[in-house]
Amino acid sequence: MPTSKTLIIGIAPGGAASLTATVRRHMKQADIICGGQRLLDMFPSLASKKVPVGNNLAEIAGLIKRNQGRKRVVVLASGDPGFYGIAGYLTSALGKSAVKIIPNVSAMQLAFARIGESWDDADFASVHARPIEDIFAKIRSSDKIGIFTDGQHTPSAIARVLLDSGINGYRAYVCENLGEKNERIIKTSLKGLCKREFSPLNILILLRDKHKPAGLISPRTLGIPDREFYQRRPKEGLITKQEVRAVSLAKIQIAENSIVWDIGAGSGAISIEASFLARKGRIYAIEKNDADITIIRKNIRKFKATNVDVVHAFAPEGLDILPAPSSVFIGGSGGKIEEIIEFVVRKLKPGGRLVINLVGLENLGMALDALQKSGFKPEITLVNIARSTAVQALTRLAALNPVFIVIAGKQEGEGFHG
Repeated sequence: MPTSKTLIIGIAPGGAASLTATVRRHMKQADIICGGQRLLDMFPSLASKKVPVGNNLAEIAGLIKRNQGRKRVVVLASGDPGFYGIAGYLTSALGKSAVKIIPNVSAMQLAFARIGESWDDADFASVHARPIEDIFAKIRSSDKIGIFTDGQHTPSAIARVLLDSGINGYRAYVCENLGEKNERIIKTSLKGLCKREFSPLNILILLRDKHKPAGLISPRTLGIPDREFYQRRPKEGLITKQEVRAVSLAKIQIAENSIVWDIGAGSGAISIEASFLARKGRIYAIEKNDADITIIRKNIRKFKATNVDVVHAFAPEGLDILPAPSSVFIGGSGGKIEEIIEFVVRKLKPGGRLVINLVGLENLGMALDALQKSGFKPEITLVNIARSTAVQALTRLAALNPVFIVIAGKQEGEGFHG
């Protein structure tokens, strides 16, 4: 009686020899074997019906469903099927109870072993059928990352795009044809990758150089010192101060896939730090002043904030073409605080949050009125910061301007709502 479970069998880079006797017996008993053509070619003697897997996953899932309980179906996958493999799709399409996963050594695992690096502290990404830009945020925040490439997004192509975006400072390893007779390990730099061609079967590993460029701040740091940002001089530039910035970012509760509007971005400090939190999201730094637009772009390049887009507009004009935000920060309004709030309230996604920084009592009153008219119950936090400064042999505290932080959200149960 055929088993009702579809077997998803991983094959290590060494090929058919990596399978145990039990797994080989399962394959001999299979009526249908699905897998990439390279994997199917490893078993020329099997009489089972062989179905190539490519960009036809929906068809494969349909084939399996039609034969469940009637025929034994095996799906072949490279390495560990649950690690950036086909198992994720099939368990979603068929249900976890309908499949049994038999993993093997992943090519990624073997690649790290080949270069003598542990992989328990590494990050991982794949560019299979997705834009290279999607992995920028993960790369810039990682000291060690393994990347699954493909025929279009080769190590050379990845390196060129990273360098064009200002991301550098990595040692690169390309591990080709792992487990094969023509296996090769190439160690180089991102610039070195651009000049070479590689076998289609490869893993790319990037290790951050220990000596980082001077002034580069770790993306894991929340509350970057004000001095690290480019600002307009000689007068101190428009920047949300470090302590206020940290509190505001905590209040806005940015998720890794958030769409964030930073209205009145000034020097772009909020946008930069928000980009580290919303690694898979998008940040829109909205600013009306030409000089500040230039400063924001300089800070984006310095901090490799590749998921920040600069929007030159006098809010709320020009915002209707942007994706609906899940988080909005208002640091400057140009005298249009009521209009901006009214617009944001309409665009903010359900469950989204709005945070406003204000220093003037008049603006605070207008903001509260606008929020309350829209049905919100805003929360207000007053932040008073004083920093130490030297006076001859003594130390005194110099106060910064008090800042009102107004928080409102579209979600019930938080003490404020819309």
